[in-house]
Amino acid sequence: MKRLIIIFFLFCSLVNNAQLSNELIWASGTFYPKMIRGINSTADGLHYTSQKKVDGTKEIIKYTYTSNKKVATLFSSSVKDNFNFDDYQLSSDENWILLASEKESIYRRSSKSFYYVYNLKTKELKSLSDTSLGKQRLAEFSPDNSKIAFVRNNNLFYVTLSDFNEKPVTKDGKINKIINGATDWVYEEEFSIHKGFEWSPDGKKLAYYVFDETDVKEFQMKMYGSLYPTHYKFKYPKAGEDNSLISIRIFDTQYDRHFVFDVGNNPDIYIPRIMWSKRRDELIVFKMNRLQNKLELLSGTFSMDTPNNIGIRTKPIYTENSTTYIDIHDNTSFINENEFIWTSEKDGYNHIYLINYANGTEKQLTSGDWDVTEVYGYASQSKKIFFQAAKSHPTKREIFALYTKNNKIELLTEKSGTNEANFSKTFNYFINTHSSADTPFEITLHNQKGKLVKTLEKNEVLKNKLLEFNLTNKEFFTIPNEEGILLNAWMIKPKLLDTLKEHPLLMFVYGGPGINTVNDAWSWNNYFWFQYLAQNGFIVVSVDARGTGYRGKNFKHATYKQLGKYETEDQIAAAKYLANKPYIDENNIGIFGWSYGGYMSSLCITKGADVFKSAIAVAPVTNWRYYDNIYTERFMQKPQDNGENYDNNSPINHVEKLKGNFLLIHGTADDNVHFQNATEMVSALVNKNKQFEFFAYPDKNHGIYGGFTRLHLYTKMTNFLMETLMEDNE
Repeated sequence: MKRLIIIFFLFCSLVNNAQLSNELIWASGTFYPKMIRGINSTADGLHYTSQKKVDGTKEIIKYTYTSNKKVATLFSSSVKDNFNFDDYQLSSDENWILLASEKESIYRRSSKSFYYVYNLKTKELKSLSDTSLGKQRLAEFSPDNSKIAFVRNNNLFYVTLSDFNEKPVTKDGKINKIINGATDWVYEEEFSIHKGFEWSPDGKKLAYYVFDETDVKEFQMKMYGSLYPTHYKFKYPKAGEDNSLISIRIFDTQYDRHFVFDVGNNPDIYIPRIMWSKRRDELIVFKMNRLQNKLELLSGTFSMDTPNNIGIRTKPIYTENSTTYIDIHDNTSFINENEFIWTSEKDGYNHIYLINYANGTEKQLTSGDWDVTEVYGYASQSKKIFFQAAKSHPTKREIFALYTKNNKIELLTEKSGTNEANFSKTFNYFINTHSSADTPFEITLHNQKGKLVKTLEKNEVLKNKLLEFNLTNKEFFTIPNEEGILLNAWMIKPKLLDTLKEHPLLMFVYGGPGINTVNDAWSWNNYFWFQYLAQNGFIVVSVDARGTGYRGKNFKHATYKQLGKYETEDQIAAAKYLANKPYIDENNIGIFGWSYGGYMSSLCITKGADVFKSAIAVAPVTNWRYYDNIYTERFMQKPQDNGENYDNNSPINHVEKLKGNFLLIHGTADDNVHFQNATEMVSALVNKNKQFEFFAYPDKNHGIYGGFTRLHLYTKMTNFLMETLMEDNE
């Protein structure tokens, strides 16, 4: 019987032996999972809306949470000459839909569009503003559904929906000078915000940012797509350099008056967030020092009796200090006039606190050797906080309910892996997106107790497709570093591993502060590329070194002031550990990384020249002096104060150690990690007479995509690995 079972499984493996290819992975769309796009809860918490394409027509459909049945089609692109839209917002009273069309990306999170307003009662579609004036940005309904605010050409406007009358809030906006109602490049990239205004709860006031970029140094990128190359210019503050001068203002739409929020006399600060509290006319401003180790929440209130020339008087309602740095998050919720939810790492792990700023007290609501990863919000009726956490293991994510009365925690998700929730406005229901390392997304609807209501998408087509290729599962394990600290890792082996043969090893690395690659979650097309390499005889491994997330503050902050040092030591230690495996060829070990991962692979091929034979660095930082100040100084302080560690861990200062094969790749239009990093690395290598390979993608940004670009990139990287690591394994 045992012999028959073995024969059966061997037969199955021969039948399901379709081969992967770069063309299949990067150019065919074969492995793209089905997702549910544009999920938004309605105000009643009983329904949600989503985008769906029906017979080539884009529709916005309303569903019930209880049965997931379609209630109505709110909008169809067929309403006007097959009107195409990219995104939408529904007003809270469900009388209007705001539609973004002809979306044009600016940076990573920002874009501009032509906005249109659809009246659900009259079925009339109107342009939000005169299209001849240019595209708009960041359009948003006021909470009372009477107005829409937006940004155009660095000025803030609002339109009254009763008559579509457009009024300017500011008039002094100027490209690369003054920004009103939006954020500058570095805030968008490093504080993850690009909308620089917030409506007051009553819809009568607009709080907004003003960035004065005048003294920020300008960066230029050459664009090659024309007969004479052009220059794209934008303000980019590098480590140690001047930032924008920032102020917060409030505009009262009723009385056409501006107020200035007093943030103190020190101009060298950050304001990473602003938000309105539950109190009438109270704005909360998050103020952070330049080193990002002190955070204050400032409360400011005002009245019409305040003269125009007097700023809104403020006072701190919460202060947090750190010996390293403080992460900015979006876990803050004001639950009443006196209390707000907060998360902090101050006890050694990221946990939830309830802050009473009326009496100055705080209460820690979660505790333990695990990290809260996201707070979804507070349900006032049930007095529960809903959150996501890496409670069972740093590689996993679960959804929980926290009872604020007794701090009891209730698990709402059953499946192991990664769970991500989208809650209704009333928190009575949530849509859960689950995946694991080897299982694509499954989307399910649950009530607030976690009970399954309905399965929305199982991705059965993709799951069946995976069976055709006889893929191998990711194996999760730990690797000790030189200090004996166990590092989380995964491995992908060839399906029929020949343990008597030594296989080349490719290590995949990112390694930046708080960012993990070792996750029990679906990893999109990279998953298939690693499987493709395994089909061709490679063993692929990824290791989360010190500095990565979800293992407490000490582990994550271990790299403070010395980025690159401990991460590199841990990757080298992991490679040495793996080299002792009988099925791994110690003479053919490579490493690949992108962005921070490219920085890491560059350090590993130089500092670890005796261990790594080949390295691929895509869009790497090669010297932290070239990168933006918010990110770099958060972890390294200013180069003026910590220059030695800047230099000690910059790959350009270790090129003389290079022995193996090095492939450097960069997009020439990378606004994030500038092409300058690549040119400086090239110069350093040439000056030391080191041979290497270099490839530039003209006019491509940090993501290096578009058309067949990804196919070309991954084909190039595949060929490089085959040529440099497979030569002794043919």
